Amino acid sequence: MLKKAAALMLVCASTGAWMGCGTTTSKYLYATIPASNEIVAFRMDPNSGALLQLVGSPITAGQAVQSLVIHPSQKFLYTANSGATPSGTVSLFTISSGGGLTEVTPRQNVGTAPTLLAMDSSGSFLYVANSGSFDISVFSIKSSDGSLTLVPQTGGATAGIGMSALNMELSPSGNTLWVTGQVGTQGFIQEFPVSSGVIGAPVPGSPFITGNGPYGLAIDSGGKHLYTANKIDNSISAFSINSSGALTLISTTAETFTGPVALFIDKSGKYMYVANQQSSGNLAAYSIGSDGGLTLLTNSPFATGPQPSFITGDSSGKYLFVGNQSTPVVQSFSLDPGTGTLTSVNSYSVPGTPTSIAITQ
Repeated sequence: MLKKAAALMLVCASTGAWMGCGTTTSKYLYATIPASNEIVAFRMDPNSGALLQLVGSPITAGQAVQSLVIHPSQKFLYTANSGATPSGTVSLFTISSGGGLTEVTPRQNVGTAPTLLAMDSSGSFLYVANSGSFDISVFSIKSSDGSLTLVPQTGGATAGIGMSALNMELSPSGNTLWVTGQVGTQGFIQEFPVSSGVIGAPVPGSPFITGNGPYGLAIDSGGKHLYTANKIDNSISAFSINSSGALTLISTTAETFTGPVALFIDKSGKYMYVANQQSSGNLAAYSIGSDGGLTLLTNSPFATGPQPSFITGDSSGKYLFVGNQSTPVVQSFSLDPGTGTLTSVNSYSVPGTPTSIAITQ
C-alpha cells in the first residue's frame, strides 16, 4: 500500500537570496538524519547551488535511516534503515515532480544493520551492505514501479563478505563490486565479479591490502583507477585497475590533514576532494594525473564546518555538497571546473547529524 510521507509543496523565498525560482528545471537534494528517523528535502537552484527546504520536510523515514540512493529514472528513492529489528529494512519512496516523497510499504527485510547502498547505472539492481551481519543483499528493480525482488545468491539469500563493510562501490559497467573493510589492524578491499545481480567469488588476489580505516572509496568514471581514504593512517591510497579487475597500488599520499573519511571525484574526472573529519575540518583537493596519481592543489584545503563526513555533487558538475556531523549542516559549494576551486554558497541547518546525501539529476 502507499503511505503518504509529505505533501512537500515548494515555496519561493521572499528574499533576494533565492535565485531563479520557477525559471529553470528544479533539482532536489535529500539528506538522511538517522537520529530522528527522517529525510530532509531541499530544492536546489541549478543557477546558484542555493538550497531551499521544502514545506513538509523533514519527512518520516525508517528507523535509523542511514543512506539513500536515487534511481536513474529520477522517479524512485531507496533508503537503508539500519536500526530496524530483528532485521534491517530497505524503503522505497516515489518522487513527485515537485520533489515530494511517498513511501511504498511494506519495507523489504535485509540483514543486520544495513548501512550502505549501491545501484548500477541502468537502475536494474540495488545492493545493500549489511554491516552487522557481514553480508550483502541484492534486489532486482522493476522499472515501472520501482518495486524490489530479492536476487538469491550462490550461498543463500545473501552474499557473505566476512567483514563489516565500511564502503561499497560498483564499477561503471556494473560488473564489479568493491567493498572496503577493516579486520584487526589492517584495511582491505574486497573485489567481487557481478552477473545479473549475483555476486561471485572474490577475484584472484582479493582482498587487496590498503591503508587502515578505509572509509572513503571512489572509482573514476573510466573504471581505471580506485582510491581509498584511510582515516587511521591519514592517507589516500591510489590503485590502477587492470583488465582482469585486479588492483595494483600506484601510490600512497600522506595527508597533511587528519581523519580523511570520504572521497569525491568531480564530473570532469580532473579533481578529487577529500573530507578530513577530525581537527582539520576541511576538504583537501587534488588534481588527478593521467596515471591516476594525485597532486595537491595550491589553494587547497577549503574550509568546512566541523567533521565533514561525506561529499556529493550535482549532475552539472558545478556544485558540490558536504554533510557535517558535529554542527549538523549541509554545505553547498560552487566548483570551478577549470581550476578545481571551491567557493562556499551557504550552509543549511538540519535537525541532526546527516549521514548521506543524494540529488536528483
